[in-house]
Amino acid sequence: MSRNAKINTLLLLVVAALAVLPLALGLGDHKEEPFTGADAEAETAITELQPDYEPWFSPLYEPPSGEIESALFALQAALGAGVLAYYFGLRRGRRQGATRAGAAGTEATGKEGVPAAAEADTKTGTGTGAGIGADAGTGTRTGSDSGAGAASGVRAVDGRDA
Repeated sequence: MSRNAKINTLLLLVVAALAVLPLALGLGDHKEEPFTGADAEAETAITELQPDYEPWFSPLYEPPSGEIESALFALQAALGAGVLAYYFGLRRGRRQGATRAGAAGTEATGKEGVPAAAEADTKTGTGTGAGIGADAGTGTRTGSDSGAGAASGVRAVDGRDA
């Protein structure tokens, strides 16, 4: 097992323990609602300390029930997770694309940025790619497009071999 797999497994076990231990140890059994949110806990603490406290403002939308409120919160969390997953996936895809493009660029070029095919044509007369010489008009060309040896011929004005 690799080091990263061990670390990921350990983190997964810690998260599972954080989720299960409060339930297994009975934390919150003494409360009416054992696992309420921080907003409800703060409201309870404030009303105990200052019974005449008036809130500064009220919520813009009050869901009709606690289940709908929980569903909206879960939807908000899912949307946030989706946006983060999209962002990190996009970054990883761009990084992989840049790596592949860089690897393809080094394979396609020989030393000093000259394409490897042209480099082969200049040294041995064989290789792939366009040959060396004048291809415009009726000039001659050397090299081989098929990589099978040197070719010499006259090219017509319209680009066909004569």
